[in-house]
Amino acid sequence: MTHILMTMPFPSELIERLRAVSPSLRVDQIELRNGRWPDDVVTMAEVIYGMHVFPSEKQSPALRWVQLHAAGIDHLVESPVWSRDLMLTTASGIHTPNIAQYVFAQILTWAHHVPEWLKHQARKEWPKNRWQKFVPVELRGKTMGILGYGSLGREIARQAKAMGMTVLVTKRDGRHTKDTGYILPGTGDPEGILPDRIYPAEATRSMLAECDFVIVTLPLTPKTYRYLDEEMFKAMKPTSFLVNVGRGDLIQEEHLVKALKKGWIAGAGLDVYETEPLPENSPLWDIENAILTPHISGFTSQYDERATSLFAENLRRYLAEEPLLNKVDRVLGY
Repeated sequence: MTHILMTMPFPSELIERLRAVSPSLRVDQIELRNGRWPDDVVTMAEVIYGMHVFPSEKQSPALRWVQLHAAGIDHLVESPVWSRDLMLTTASGIHTPNIAQYVFAQILTWAHHVPEWLKHQARKEWPKNRWQKFVPVELRGKTMGILGYGSLGREIARQAKAMGMTVLVTKRDGRHTKDTGYILPGTGDPEGILPDRIYPAEATRSMLAECDFVIVTLPLTPKTYRYLDEEMFKAMKPTSFLVNVGRGDLIQEEHLVKALKKGWIAGAGLDVYETEPLPENSPLWDIENAILTPHISGFTSQYDERATSLFAENLRRYLAEEPLLNKVDRVLGY
């Protein structure tokens, strides 16, 4: 019997879907309070499904595999599971439809001057110069640059192509274009055939110079920490719009503020920040060409259902001794 311990509050019907994978599975749940693992709880689980809180080695001597409820792993560096000889897998791929949709919500909000729409509506005002004031930026024929071509970047590319856009991407290894992670049916770019050009990370500035829209989807690693700096922003078109749905620490925030104020770029849509919640004294709050949201792009009402499907497939693979999906490479950091 393989013991699975769930530390997320999944409803009973989703737990039953996991149990249905095999009669050899024992699936239990534990409620974690106060954001910490209880000192007096020892588990003999072989597999733990969780997010932020995990037991020490003494509290989980039989643990072999941790399945994460999230795509990112940067929060695990200080966790007791990071230094252990365990398999780690992520939930990468389950967020792609909603985050890609969020990206285009940001782009279209900026391209169609939606904040100005709402200001005039609030004032009950029909502007006389509406043709000049609300001329949109049409997406067809524009160039999108995607930093990082993982599962999320691939779904953004698919939707950009449907809009008639040219798609440029950066990828750590452009020789291997197939997506080997978890893919929701009908999404993404499994074969890696959609980009018009693939750039190595070393050529990021060259790519940025060609882009009307720049989308940041990179994982946060020591190599990508504060990756977008003043020189990167200066390489971009002054008419370009940036969207960050990766991590706040991918961008040197003070340099982004400078770029927005000096007009090195036209605007930015941000869902993630160096410090969260975004401090009240952050200058970003007062920059009119920045559209800010409180780290909500990754959420969807279908999150737990999709996470269950991924975990169920990985459990099947685990029992069959097949390679797991979304396995973390600790050297690469994702």
